[in-house]
Amino acid sequence: MTQQNQATSVTTDRVRLSFVHLFQPYASQPGDEPKYSTTILIPKSDVATMQRIQAATHAAHQKGVAKGYWTANSQPNVPIHDGDGVRPNGEPFGQECKGHWVLTAGSKQQQAIVDINMNPILNQSEIYSGVYARVNINFYEYSNRKKGIGAGLGPVQKLSDGEPLGGRVSAEQAFGGSPAPQGGYGQPGGFGQVPGQAFGQPSYGQAPTAPQQGFGQAPAQQYGQPATAPQQGFGQQPPAYPPQQGYGQQPMQQPPAYPPQQAQPQVDPITGKPFNGNVYGI
Repeated sequence: MTQQNQATSVTTDRVRLSFVHLFQPYASQPGDEPKYSTTILIPKSDVATMQRIQAATHAAHQKGVAKGYWTANSQPNVPIHDGDGVRPNGEPFGQECKGHWVLTAGSKQQQAIVDINMNPILNQSEIYSGVYARVNINFYEYSNRKKGIGAGLGPVQKLSDGEPLGGRVSAEQAFGGSPAPQGGYGQPGGFGQVPGQAFGQPSYGQAPTAPQQGFGQAPAQQYGQPATAPQQGFGQQPPAYPPQQGYGQQPMQQPPAYPPQQAQPQVDPITGKPFNGNVYGI
């Protein structure tokens, strides 16, 4: 690194990252060139870092004067904003920016990302909006459609995790490590009910199951099937069925058939003649 580049280069102390795009290039506006970038939140209490940044932007300003981009008394745009104020478009900054200086640094090339022990970080989930880090920034002068001082992104060193910004939550925060809820008594999928059939309707893609037989009730007769024998309830006499022949037993003998008895004629006690079924004595 040359002496001039050293004058425009700053490595921050502990800062917070937001709008992190360090693994994939990103274009904030349609038609812009995608870049690897992140927004850097510098606590206003970190006076030492801001003094180094002011010195670096002044060096970039002097380089612009030397190149004829502007005069020594001009005030080109700088990428540093007050988080307690408003954005360049007039909208207020987010709550996370309060009490911070805000700047966005970008690069056409992907920069190194390391942990506190200088080991490369390859797991993208470890770098997110809200993480705390140190960032190397190189301030440079530019003159194209606009004139000003830009912030070039250099290597990033993660220091510690932080509360995620932008609604990002971890699996532990989302589910709390608790088991999946179980169906309760009288609830769909609960005790004594078939899942998805709490109201007599089969679950999507499943055939309806047979109704459950209650205690002491006869099983329901299926359509097109013969009815089964009734079940014996508690305290009831079993139905009378012909006795069954056991294995190794002699077949039961049927009682012998006797010829029918011929009825004796009735005699009229008065006349002594066979009674004709009308009136005695005639």
